[in-house]
Amino acid sequence: MCAKLLSRLTTVRACLLQGNVGCSYLRRRPFTSDIKGRQKVRPLDGVKVLDLTRVLAGPFATMILGDLGAEVIKVERPGPGDDTRAWGPPFVGEESAYFLSVNRNKKSIAVNLKDPEGAKLVTELATRCDILVENYLPGKLDEMGLGYKQLSQVAPQIIYCSISVWISKKTVMAQDSKSSSVSFHSHMKLLSAMREFPELTKQWGVMNLLRFKSLFFFFFFFFQVACLTHIASNYLNAGKEARRWGTAHESIVPYQGFRTKDGYLIVGSGNNQQFFSVCKVLNLNNLAEIPKYKTNNLRVQHRKELLKLLSDRFLEESTDEWLRRFEDTGVPCGPINTIQQVFSDPQVAHNGLILEMDHPTSGRIAVAGPAVRFSSFQFGKPTSPPVIGQHTVEVLRDTLGYSEDVINALLASRTVIQNTVH
Repeated sequence: MCAKLLSRLTTVRACLLQGNVGCSYLRRRPFTSDIKGRQKVRPLDGVKVLDLTRVLAGPFATMILGDLGAEVIKVERPGPGDDTRAWGPPFVGEESAYFLSVNRNKKSIAVNLKDPEGAKLVTELATRCDILVENYLPGKLDEMGLGYKQLSQVAPQIIYCSISVWISKKTVMAQDSKSSSVSFHSHMKLLSAMREFPELTKQWGVMNLLRFKSLFFFFFFFFQVACLTHIASNYLNAGKEARRWGTAHESIVPYQGFRTKDGYLIVGSGNNQQFFSVCKVLNLNNLAEIPKYKTNNLRVQHRKELLKLLSDRFLEESTDEWLRRFEDTGVPCGPINTIQQVFSDPQVAHNGLILEMDHPTSGRIAVAGPAVRFSSFQFGKPTSPPVIGQHTVEVLRDTLGYSEDVINALLASRTVIQNTVH
């Protein structure tokens, strides 16, 4: 799937850079003619994405495609729309902060997929798009006639991406699985329990432990099993059951978070030289000379007593002071930041990681910007996350070429909804 996607996008990009809007991949999209003569083409300019996702993983993925220049058409159910629109507080105006975080650079159309006419409309959209992304329960879209086998018959060009916790309907859980349940299923959340600093433990577990200037979330069962890496290897090759290490590392000491005078710090010593450097910074040079701490293997065996000595020392100075002392030592270290500290970091502002935009109902909003940067182009001004059905009529008219009469009939039958804000 990834190879096919990259191959297709590479072909599209080559056509755009050459100004070849007659390319077979672009021939059916009149808007791409506007690209000819543009000095800098975004990586996914000219690519259309049909977005049938909701909640977090799917919308985050399609938002990235939108950031890179793709035209993303988000299909939502009339009325409540994406579930996350109601996930709050906090709310900004009428929208949840959650929804606003992963839905910029998209057009929203409200379509009743349970209505055969609505499913037919989405099928027609698929014939106009390059990529379809969905995260329904396995088999659900097949029941609506919108599964890969059905759509590939009428839209052979489509790259159909299914985001799912489980591989098939046979293995799906009784209820719609969310990332937290999968975290337990794959053992990820058990590993993440912070026994040293329980007050820092948050609902999302493993990747929220260390706010190392950013937040990450993991979701899918396969992915989480793969991410067990050395933990899995310890079990598969040595039969060793995993324990709850919190911020600590099972096989390396010291390599974990420490409480300081005014906060928290994480320090790692991956080799003996780094351990000697840690001892020097802490003014505990004698530790490096004690035989039972000479090698990492020995330090792991005597973990408890060594960490007690180090922990007591770290409590004597502030986080900033320790960071200053560790500077240029070659020892990996950093603060465990609060969210406020993350977004107060000068690097966040310097690298444009806060995007501000005007929303139709929420007013001025701010969200975290894209992490990826390209040398050949800069991200333009983003469009704000849409209100439900904000672009329904626009998409029906401009993308599908529907007449005013047909659009009005669909609106009257409630097959589609146009938001009154626009």
